[in-house]
Amino acid sequence: MHVALTIAGSDPSGGAGLQADLKTFHAHRVYGTSVVTLLTVQNTQTVDAIEQMNPEFVLAQLDAVLDDIPPTAAKTGALGSAAMIHAVAERASSFHFPLVVDPVMISKHRVPLLDDASIDVLRRELLPHAFLVTPNRMEAARLANIEVDDLESMQMAAQMIHQLGAKNVLVKGGQVGSESVDWLFTENEFHRIGGERIDTRSTHGTGCVLSAAITASLSQNMPLVEAVEQAKLYVVNAIRTAPNLGKGYGPVNL
Repeated sequence: MHVALTIAGSDPSGGAGLQADLKTFHAHRVYGTSVVTLLTVQNTQTVDAIEQMNPEFVLAQLDAVLDDIPPTAAKTGALGSAAMIHAVAERASSFHFPLVVDPVMISKHRVPLLDDASIDVLRRELLPHAFLVTPNRMEAARLANIEVDDLESMQMAAQMIHQLGAKNVLVKGGQVGSESVDWLFTENEFHRIGGERIDTRSTHGTGCVLSAAITASLSQNMPLVEAVEQAKLYVVNAIRTAPNLGKGYGPVNL
C-alpha cells in the first residue's frame, strides 16, 4: 500500500489542517500518517488560539513514522514558527521521497500563522527541499517579494520561487471570468491548470486539500502534471458538493 505523510497543524473543526489531509489521503486510497506541528482553537468562523508544539517533540513524531511506516510522498502544512521550519527542513534534507510544501501563512479567517522571520527561514531553508511548493497569490507575493495580482505576475512569481530552490512551483488563485486558473511551473515550462470558479463560502481548507490530493497521487507514482490536474478536479468537485456546514467558511466535501 502507498503511504502519504502530512506534517501540519490540527483543525478541530475538521475542514483544514491534518484532519483534511488525512481525509483526502483516504479518499485517494492512500494510507495516511501525520505529524502534529501545532494545535488550534478554531471553527468555520474564527481562530481563537494557537499552541505550538516543541520542535523536538515534532521531530520525535516524524522519526517514529519514518522508522516504521516510511511514506512514498509527504507534505507540510502550517508549521507556525522559524524554529519549526528549521527543524523540519533539516529532516527534509534526507528525504528520499517527494515533498510538497504548502506554505501556509494566514488562515481563511485572516489570522497570521507565520511572521516575517519565519517566512525568511521557509524561503531559505525549506524551499530547496521541496519537490513542489503550492502558494496562493498572497503567499507567492511574500515568497517572491513582488506584487502578484494577475496571470502574468503569477508566472513571474513562480519563476522567482523556483530560483529559491523549489523544483516545481504551483501558484494558485488566478481568475479569468468564470474560470479559476493556476500556473504550474516545471522544468522551465508553464502548465495552465484551469477549473470552474464556484461562488461559495464553503472554501475552508481548500489549499490543504489540494496539496494533500497532489501528495496522495505522487505517492502512487503519478506524473506531476497529471497529479496537479487530478487534484484540481477533486477540489472543484469537493467545493461543488460541499455539505453546507458551519456558520462561516464551511468545509468542502471530503
